Amino acid sequence: MADPLLTIKDLRIEGRSGDDWLEIVKGVDLTLNRGEVLGLIGESGAGKSTIGLASMGFARDGCRISGGSIQFDGIDLRKASEQQRRELRGKRIAYVAQSAAASFNPAHRLIEQYCETPVVKGVMPRDQAASDAVELYRRMRLPNPEDIGFRYPHQVSGGQLQRAMTAMAMACRPELIIFDEPTTALDVTTQIEVLHAIRDIVAQFGTAAIYITHDLAVVAQMADRIKILLRGEEVEEAETRTMLSSPREDYTKSLWAVRSFAKATQPAPTGTPVVSVRNVTAGYGKVRVLENVSFDIHAGRTVAVVGESGSGKSTTARVITGLLPPERGEVLFDGKPLPPAYTARTRDQLRQCQMIYQMADTALNPKLRLRELIGRPAQMYLGLRGKALTNRIRDLLDLIELEPDKYIDRLPSELSGGQKQRIGIARALAAEPRLIICDEITSALDQIVQEGILRLLDRLQSEMGLAYMFITHDLATVKAIADEVVVMQQGRVIEQGLKDEMFQPPHEPYTELLLSSVPDMDPDWLSRLLEQRAAAG
Repeated sequence: MADPLLTIKDLRIEGRSGDDWLEIVKGVDLTLNRGEVLGLIGESGAGKSTIGLASMGFARDGCRISGGSIQFDGIDLRKASEQQRRELRGKRIAYVAQSAAASFNPAHRLIEQYCETPVVKGVMPRDQAASDAVELYRRMRLPNPEDIGFRYPHQVSGGQLQRAMTAMAMACRPELIIFDEPTTALDVTTQIEVLHAIRDIVAQFGTAAIYITHDLAVVAQMADRIKILLRGEEVEEAETRTMLSSPREDYTKSLWAVRSFAKATQPAPTGTPVVSVRNVTAGYGKVRVLENVSFDIHAGRTVAVVGESGSGKSTTARVITGLLPPERGEVLFDGKPLPPAYTARTRDQLRQCQMIYQMADTALNPKLRLRELIGRPAQMYLGLRGKALTNRIRDLLDLIELEPDKYIDRLPSELSGGQKQRIGIARALAAEPRLIICDEITSALDQIVQEGILRLLDRLQSEMGLAYMFITHDLATVKAIADEVVVMQQGRVIEQGLKDEMFQPPHEPYTELLLSSVPDMDPDWLSRLLEQRAAAG
């Protein structure tokens, strides 16, 4: 029988826009039973995270809950005092954020941060909390559970940190956890471990959960029911299997079919590559990260570099850009060696290779308007000034499909996630490079926005003959955008070739592991995969 833990009626939330307040959540209802997992799905700006936080009686800065009721186990969170809400948070309601790295205090060990909440909330004494941490670390399948808590956040991998944060959320055995995109930034193999651990621990303790994500295949593995949101309103809600097999609304059907884009297959490249990485070995101090890495990137082509966290993808990009001089090997540009360090490169050599970063939020200076963000590379590398510079900025905004008159004087805070990433693309293009390195640039975007960015990149490449190095852990993105694929593991290239060849068996064992770890829309996919791997030992 239904046993409601959380009941939200006619929820309305407003966000500040200058001196005005605009409604961003528009009368949403939500019911969550004890032990049930509800998936919240929708593109950027749908209100998913805002509703998740409101489930704790919380509104972020610049927002306010303006209407409706929020009942948690019979407690009206809108009428409760701030002290009453604080007592619930962490103890009976917990929150797991998208970025574990940004959520932990870098100055304290993991176990200290785990113990803080149960001790402060009076749930258990420090010694018992420390013992409990080890037990939950074990349940979360963290390596060396007796010792890992004594590490600092920077001393563990992203997937381990995400699991440690989930364990920390479980410290007081809450009745409700809000998971806000907890696997978005993880590679596919790490994602499997985290999903498995989250699903097990929620089931073991009978915890109710709201699972917020833009990844439909992931929510299919986690949720009992799915609610679809669009611009702060509910589109539809149904049990997971029903929603996946027969969605009612056109918008939901469009989400299911969003990955329609796939780059046309091209023949093997010829001629001199724009960039050649030749037998590169590199590291940080005494820690070696890359070992004898080699591959080419030709004009008008996209080389996707894939592999799990720590495989050396971003370190290779640092070597190409001159931020990390290699111990051995070299980088060639148009067949000629580049100086190992960027400080020894000419301005024109620096101009030829530009980066687009994963997190547009942190890559764009929040105090600068778009004309300054896009204009600075054009000033620095091309010497443009005055009207010529303004015209170039306007041309670039047109190129990335943002109206110049409407956007040129906006701040980054006035843009959506997808628009910010388009500004990152325009800033890279402003230098008129021949190679652009795209470092996980779609991983934090919802699937509709992802497709728009991939189509934009493909169009720009066709028009300008750009070479792309596309670093990603998303193999669906690889299938859509790549011409060639380089697979890295523990700092080595273990397999490379044309995309169509790489997705056909036989594969190297590690490549097979990556391909088998891509979630499917089948709700039984994760259970079946785990059974297969358990049987295989």
